[in-house]
Amino acid sequence: MAVTVLSGSRLPRFARPGVLLVALVLGFATFGAGCADRSSVSADGDGTEPLGIGKEVTVPITAAVTTLVSPGAEPRELLRPRYAPGATQEVTLRTDYRIQQQVNDQPARDFSPAALTIPMTARAGTDGVDLVLGAVTTPDPALNKAFTAADGSHAGLGMSDLGAITELRLAPSPDTPNNARASLEQAFYQAVYQSIAFPDEPVGVGAVWTVHQKITGGVTLDQIATATLTGREGDRLTIDLQVNQTPTDTVWQLPNDAGSLDIDGYVMEGVGSITIDLGMPLPVSGTIELGGQQTYRDTRSVSTLVQTQSTRISWTE
Repeated sequence: MAVTVLSGSRLPRFARPGVLLVALVLGFATFGAGCADRSSVSADGDGTEPLGIGKEVTVPITAAVTTLVSPGAEPRELLRPRYAPGATQEVTLRTDYRIQQQVNDQPARDFSPAALTIPMTARAGTDGVDLVLGAVTTPDPALNKAFTAADGSHAGLGMSDLGAITELRLAPSPDTPNNARASLEQAFYQAVYQSIAFPDEPVGVGAVWTVHQKITGGVTLDQIATATLTGREGDRLTIDLQVNQTPTDTVWQLPNDAGSLDIDGYVMEGVGSITIDLGMPLPVSGTIELGGQQTYRDTRSVSTLVQTQSTRISWTE
């Protein structure tokens, strides 16, 4: 999970809380998104370069542990990806992340990044999936222009036998501006940590299992997704999801040695439904929505930051 700050915003440990909380806004904007720690870039593309600059970068994804709750009805069988090496699929990923923040009794401010629509061609390999991105679009005119240089960017996913994503590879086209690169990174991280893994036991329609995953970063989160197999037609599965995230600690150690904030409250829950074809590398369709509210407190000044956020991830063929 990423916890990032504005480029160049290295703050003293005892910075004034108002400065601290405002300067951290981009860090909070990716809090809970399931990213690796990295520096962010500002909206105009200035500052530290994001991951993937000039070369492919591979990021390991924390292990997903599945536990069967109920095997469902007969007939039952092991669920496994069945796509052959070389199988291709045209699919579109859409991400929409919304965040509002309020410091003490000041008016709430909206820091939502632009939504992205990412068409891609997925090709199955022997140990994962290679992705070639098409024309990425967004409602933000400046970012939309930046994405004109991103056509043909590459990404990839390492996959386990149970369908869990084990690594993410990112290789934007060399001319892709930094702000477009950073937006792509965040979109893929969000999607990766809302993916599904299968249980290691035979299941039928009505089966229920959990997928437990730790999202590490400035704060470690326990994420538990409860999956229910609600329908099956041949290799095509319909799976309903309920997602819950909770922090494993009560304190967030801020990046850049900027001090810490107490986590006074943390609610992040989600629901969704996806359709998976065992013969295809990526989901065929579906939507997952995750949202909630978090409260952070600077005990040195009794300043409080409340943030409300939501993420919507959808797949379509």
